[in-house]
Amino acid sequence: MPFFHILVLAVVQGITEFLPISSSGHLLMLPILLGWEDQGQSIDIAVHVGTLVAVVTYFRQDIFTLARAFLQPTAAGAAADRRLGWHILNASIPIILVGGLMYYFLRDELRSLLLVAATTIIFGALLGYADKFFPVTRSLRNMSWVDSFVIGLFQVLSLLPGTSRSGITMTAARMRGFNRTDGAHFSILLSIPTILGAGTLATYHMIKAGNVEVGLDALLAAVISCIVAFLCISLLMRWIEKIGYMPFVYYRLVMGLVLFGIYFMS
Repeated sequence: MPFFHILVLAVVQGITEFLPISSSGHLLMLPILLGWEDQGQSIDIAVHVGTLVAVVTYFRQDIFTLARAFLQPTAAGAAADRRLGWHILNASIPIILVGGLMYYFLRDELRSLLLVAATTIIFGALLGYADKFFPVTRSLRNMSWVDSFVIGLFQVLSLLPGTSRSGITMTAARMRGFNRTDGAHFSILLSIPTILGAGTLATYHMIKAGNVEVGLDALLAAVISCIVAFLCISLLMRWIEKIGYMPFVYYRLVMGLVLFGIYFMS
């Protein structure tokens, strides 16, 4: 694969994985709009591994704290940290169950430019609505089991390309009364089991099909997406309370209209 193609795909994945604008939609859209061949599953897996490394690196202290809470249950603050860990697992249950089934039965049917255009607009508008009309009433420290499970149910919608996993979970968090920073924090931590599970399933499927093409292209894509994703997480966590969600909402509305135009004119 030409270096420029790898660079564009990896940068786009790194930028869009944790911003509420849909990484899967962009990765599906790029080859169609630019006339490139599909990048293949090995590159898709590589860029997702890169973003997984980025989030683990950025939230390494959080992950260490959660792990210590389970390994040292009597330590100060362990109960609250352990509760957050259980909430992450609780919110992961719906997508693990539904995602596995959809991967085997509906994977190809969902790769549609028209679907991406519709979900980009619909869930972008829903994010703006949630941010504007739902007041902040709680923090991560008093998250309930209902809160985490509802966020997990919303995350299932991210299996539709164009929805945005981070976008829909941030939407759900705002609807449950969490502020933007807490919502983004939980959303990104929630991405760890989600990306890990999806990557493991995709890798298994690729190996079973005898289509293993891991090489320098995939390694390069993983490194670039990791660096870009780390920078994006840093900026998002630093600025999300100040800039809000509306810039992303406007971007999604424009992007969706452009995609509709391309679909109906092609």
